[in-house]
Amino acid sequence: MKILRIALAQINTTVGDLNGNVKKIKDFIDRAISKEADIIAFPELAITGYPPEDLLLKPQFIKDNIAALNEVVSSTGDIIVVVGFVHRSNDIYNGAAIIHNKRLVDIYHKNYLPNYGVFDEFRYFQTGSRCPVYRAGDIVFGVSICEDIWYPDGPPTIQALHGAEVLININASPYHRRKILERERMLSTRASDNTAIICYVNAVGGQDELVFDGGSMVIDETGRLIGRAKQFEEDILIIDLNIESVFSRRLKDIRRRQAVAGLHENRIERINIGRETKGRELLEIPSAIAPILSEEEEIYSALILGTRDYVNKNGFKGVLIGLSGGIDSSLVATIAVDALGKERVTGVFMPSPYTSPESREDVEALVKNLEIKLIELSITGIFKTYLNELRSVFKDLPEDVTEENIQARIRGNLLMALSNKFGLLVLTTGNKSELSVGYATLYGDMAGGFAVIKDVPKTMVYRLARWRNSRSPVIPERVLIKPPSAELRKDQKDTDTLPPYDVLDPVLKAYIEEDRSFEEIISSGCAEECVAKIIKMVDRSEYKRRQSPPGIKITPRALGRDRRFPITNAYGKKEHN
Repeated sequence: MKILRIALAQINTTVGDLNGNVKKIKDFIDRAISKEADIIAFPELAITGYPPEDLLLKPQFIKDNIAALNEVVSSTGDIIVVVGFVHRSNDIYNGAAIIHNKRLVDIYHKNYLPNYGVFDEFRYFQTGSRCPVYRAGDIVFGVSICEDIWYPDGPPTIQALHGAEVLININASPYHRRKILERERMLSTRASDNTAIICYVNAVGGQDELVFDGGSMVIDETGRLIGRAKQFEEDILIIDLNIESVFSRRLKDIRRRQAVAGLHENRIERINIGRETKGRELLEIPSAIAPILSEEEEIYSALILGTRDYVNKNGFKGVLIGLSGGIDSSLVATIAVDALGKERVTGVFMPSPYTSPESREDVEALVKNLEIKLIELSITGIFKTYLNELRSVFKDLPEDVTEENIQARIRGNLLMALSNKFGLLVLTTGNKSELSVGYATLYGDMAGGFAVIKDVPKTMVYRLARWRNSRSPVIPERVLIKPPSAELRKDQKDTDTLPPYDVLDPVLKAYIEEDRSFEEIISSGCAEECVAKIIKMVDRSEYKRRQSPPGIKITPRALGRDRRFPITNAYGKKEHN
C-alpha cells in the first residue's frame, strides 16, 4: 500500500523576526521527524512572516531572508520540507522552497498574486509561471501557494493532470467570520475535480489588523474532509494518506483520462527528490478533525488572538482601557483579560457631571469580576476649566456637540498621559457601527493605539458579550439590557442620534460590505429617509476613520485597508441630501 505521512505545521510567525521564525520552523521539523513524517509543509512566507509589506523593498531584508532559508536547508535531514520565503532572481517572488537532506531541491513561485481587499502583492512580487511536480519514491506531489488553488484551472489542476496525487498548498489566508467554511467548500471541489488529496496548511496568529486562523485541513480525492487542525492555535496536523485510493479512483475517471491525453509532454516538468517514503501497510496515524467553532466563539477567539499578538509582538507590558459602564468597554476589557491575563489590564474610570450612578456601579462590578486594577480620574473639574476658558469666545451660543466632544477629548488626554507615564497601550472601545457613521470623537474616544472591536458591529458586540457570559458571567447583566448612551449630556441615548442598532447594522452591511446602491437598500424594506441619513453619515465620516488606530478584521470588508474611500468626494451627495 502506498502511504504518505504528511505534517502540516500551522505556526505563528512574526514579521521580520527571521531568527525567531527559523527557530520555530526547525523545532516543528524535529517534531515531524520524531513522528516519522515523510513531508512537512509550513505556511506561505513563513521565513519572513506575512505580510512583510514594504520590508520587501529593502534589499538587505531580502538578503537576510535568503540567509535564514539557508539555515533551514543546512539543518534539514531525511524529511522533505516545504516552506515559504522570498526568492530573489531577476525580480523577487513569493516562493516555496522544497528542501531535502540539506539540499534546496527546487523553488516554486506563486502564479496568482492577489491584489484586492487587504492584499497588495502586485506591489512587490513578480508572477511565477512554472507548475512542476515532484517525485519522492513512487509518490508524486505538487506544491502551490495560497491564491493558486482558488482558480479552477490553476497550478494544482495542472499538477494533478501531470500526475500529482497529493497537492500541497501553503497559505497565509487572513480570517474573516466563517471563512473556514468557504475554504473547505472550495478545497472539496478542487480535490474531487482533480481526484487528488489536498493538504492545505494555513498560518495562525495576529499581524496588525489581520488575524490568521489556522484551521489547516486535508481533503481526500472524493472531496471528503479527513483532517483539520485547530483554529486560532499553533498546531501540527500529522496524517497518513492512502495514495492507492487516488490511483484506484482515477482509473474510473474517463474525463480525466481525456484531459491528460491533451497534454503536451514536452511542457511537463518533473523533479525527482530522490527520497523513498517509508513502507507502511496500515494507516497508523488516523485522521484528527478539530471541530469548527460557533460564529460567536470564532469571532471572540480572533479578537483574543489579534489583541494578544499585537500587544506581545510590539513589546507592550500591558494595556489601559477607559471604562464607561457600557457594553463596548466592558467587552474590550473582558477580551483583554482573556488575551493577556488580569495582571496586565488596567481600567480607567473617568466620571463626568453626566455619569449615572448605575454606570459607576457597573464599572465597579466589572472590575471586581475581572479582578483588574482600576484608576479613577474625575473630569468634572477639568471640564469646568475648559468651559470657563472658552466662555468669552463662545459668548451666548447654546451648548451642542462641542461640549460633548470636549469631555471625550479630556478623557483621551488622560488615557494618553497614563499611557506615556506607565508604558501601557491604550485600547479604544469603539465598534464598527459607531465608526461607520462617525459616532465617535476624533482625539477623544478614538484616541489610542489599538481598536479591538473596530470591525465588530454593535449587534454582534451584544452577541459576543452574551456568549462570553455563558462561559462565566463577568459582564454585569444590566450592561447587556440598558439603552446604550455616551453620557455626554443629560438623559442622552444613542437613539437620539442614530437609528436603533438592529436597523442601522443591516444598512451598514449593505452599503459598506456589499456596495449596494441607495435604491437597492430601500427596496429591501428600509425607510428612505433613514437610509439617506445613514449613507450621508458614513460618507462624511471618512476623514475620522483615516485617523483611527488599527483594529482587528473580522468581517469580509473591514473599514480601512479593505475599503479605501476618498475623503474628498462629491459622488452621490445630491441624491442622499
